Parts: sequence; C-alpha cells; structure tokens
Amino acid sequence: MFVLELTYTAPLERVDAALPGHVEWLERNYAAGHFLAAGRKVPRDGGLIIASVADRAAAEAIVAEDPFALAGVCDYRITEFVATTTAPALEAYKEQLPS
Repeated sequence: MFVLELTYTAPLERVDAALPGHVEWLERNYAAGHFLAAGRKVPRDGGLIIASVADRAAAEAIVAEDPFALAGVCDYRITEFVATTTAPALEAYKEQLPS
C-alpha cells in the first residue's frame, strides 16, 4: 500500500489549468482498482492519494502519468506502508508483515 503525497510547486492558477486532466487520471486509476481514496490537503498546497498497487515501481509509473506531474505543477513523495489493520470496509486490503 502506498501514500502518494503531492505538493504544489506552481501557482494555483497553473494547478487549476491541469486539474481536468488530473481528475480524468484519478478516475482511470480508481476504475483500474489502483486508488482507494484521494483529496486535497487543507490548506490547499497539494493532495494525498491512498494507492494499492503491486510495488513501488508501479506506484512510480502511475505518478509519472499524472497530468499534474507532466505539467510540472507538483512534486510527489511516495511512502510505502503495510496495512496490517483496516476498517471493516477495507478488509480486502489488509496485508501481512513480511517474514
């Protein structure tokens, strides 16, 4: 499991110009089963995405396709974690610690 943290590096006007493509990218990744939740940070200086993908390489490949990244309006920080406990609705995403 991964947390994808976006930090805006450009004025909000440039971020907003890339927003329609970013939303389409989010929708594609939800449809593919890659994303569980996403949203803006408060204050609005970036966003967070919780992703369930096979490995870090897959997370990096998905991030590289984000129109925000392609437009150069944000930086990404990718954090991997093992979801050993979950809410009942996320039980299917529960993971085991590596041996």
